[in-house]
Amino acid sequence: MAPSAHSLPALRTKPRAIFFTDFDGTITLQDSNDWMTDNLGFGVELRRQGNKDVLHNGRPFRDSFQEMLDSVTKPFDKCIELLLQNVQLDPAFKEFAVWCRENNVPIVVLSGGMQPVIRALLVHLLGEEEASVMQIVSNDVKARPGKSINEENGWDIEYHDDSSFGHDKSLEIRPYAALSDRPVMFYAGDGVSDLSAAKETDLLFAKAGRDLITYCETENVPFTVFHDFSDIHKIVRDVVEGKTTVQQAATGAN
Repeated sequence: MAPSAHSLPALRTKPRAIFFTDFDGTITLQDSNDWMTDNLGFGVELRRQGNKDVLHNGRPFRDSFQEMLDSVTKPFDKCIELLLQNVQLDPAFKEFAVWCRENNVPIVVLSGGMQPVIRALLVHLLGEEEASVMQIVSNDVKARPGKSINEENGWDIEYHDDSSFGHDKSLEIRPYAALSDRPVMFYAGDGVSDLSAAKETDLLFAKAGRDLITYCETENVPFTVFHDFSDIHKIVRDVVEGKTTVQQAATGAN
């Protein structure tokens, strides 16, 4: 039986293209989880070492990420409050999001972060209307035993699945990829939480200077580099309008 629009929500409007994207450090200039770890948790150096262990030493992202978040003990509502004050949107993303909505290109946010954080930031940075049309697939937040999430050391991440990533983004993309007649699929990301999605779409956008490029070059994964969403906007528009192909757009780091 063919997948339905209910099981694959991005197909509901019969789009010609779907734009899957990471959230932290991709749509935003700062990674909300990194910001919490650096400013409220165990700091920059231990976080960077954790990323290196995932990228080069095969450590599960899930375990590294858990350690990061365990070091943040501030109540969850206070964390949200601080993130709203300190996390900024890629300056070109809002224009891209409006173009996608007007041209029937669904944006699906696939995040290794936490749904309440992402939803709060999207509403704050984009407005309720623009944020409401985006599907978010991510981890969640739960209270620690005997506590509420808004107490000191009261919250914990609730992973989306049992994979080594905590959220294996490929699991969301593959049912779309398996369709015989499907839209063109894009993915944009920047870091180690995106490794599971890197090989799954027709064109991968990898953020300049970030860990995802290192992985793609090591694993010979085709990609095109982006600095901000104006780069992505131009290429996605040209592909959707038939002015270029995804193969022509996969220019690597050049």
